[in-house]
Amino acid sequence: MGKQSTRRETSAGGVVVRRADGEIHYLLIRDGHGNWGFPKGHLDRGEAPLDAARREIAEETGLHDLALHADLGVIDWHFRAGSALVHKFCHFFLFETPTPMVTPQLDEGITECRWFLLPAAIKSTTYENSRAVLRRAADLVGSPARAG
Repeated sequence: MGKQSTRRETSAGGVVVRRADGEIHYLLIRDGHGNWGFPKGHLDRGEAPLDAARREIAEETGLHDLALHADLGVIDWHFRAGSALVHKFCHFFLFETPTPMVTPQLDEGITECRWFLLPAAIKSTTYENSRAVLRRAADLVGSPARAG
């Protein structure tokens, strides 16, 4: 059996929350394949993951007013890109915004941005590793130390 080389890729993104009507709303985006998840993307050369997360959220959703709450850690997965095997690592951060208006980046294949309450966000999120990040974010924003 031949050894397949694996290419490593790093990206960053964020879980964005907004408080409205006494409830916490979570932002999900829908990609061109119909999958719901979080705004994220590749790091530019020399760019820190936190800076990349802020940039990608701004590009994909139009949100610029982002307050950092926490580092949510890194998830990783494998996929094929043509004949190459890719091991992808994605750094996630928790942000809060007061801004309700979001604008999908259509030219990047983002077809929709929508605010969800937690149960619907968990149900809508396509991938299990993303649901785990969402639950981690919900635990943090739901704790009294983070409220207000």
